Amino acid sequence: QVQLVESGGGSVQAGGSLRLSCTASGDTFSTACMAWFRQPPGKEREAVAGIVTSDGAIFYPASVKGRFTISQDKSKNTVYLQMNSLKPEDTAMYYCAAHRSWVSCSRFVQSEYNYWGQGTQVTVSS
Repeated sequence: QVQLVESGGGSVQAGGSLRLSCTASGDTFSTACMAWFRQPPGKEREAVAGIVTSDGAIFYPASVKGRFTISQDKSKNTVYLQMNSLKPEDTAMYYCAAHRSWVSCSRFVQSEYNYWGQGTQVTVSS
């Protein structure tokens, strides 16, 4: 089993920045791919970024326009999401997820992810 704990969410004004963290514990061999997803109010959950933990390969869905950066600290089993130039439409619950296989990391198929965190709320005001 893997436990994922997100932190770093909060309220920020438009144009500001936040850095989210996701720390994995337990069977971290099952975290070959870690990703961030978000769910805006009243909308479906969508992918934000993914990283292959073994080699640091990074993937972003086409809809993400370069304001977000995923990174990791392997020594801490922690993945980060740096969010810059935040907009009100970035308001969402942000979730960390882990996948046992790195092969699926670029596909962002939510149903394939094995573990999910509880989420951290990000609110961007105009």
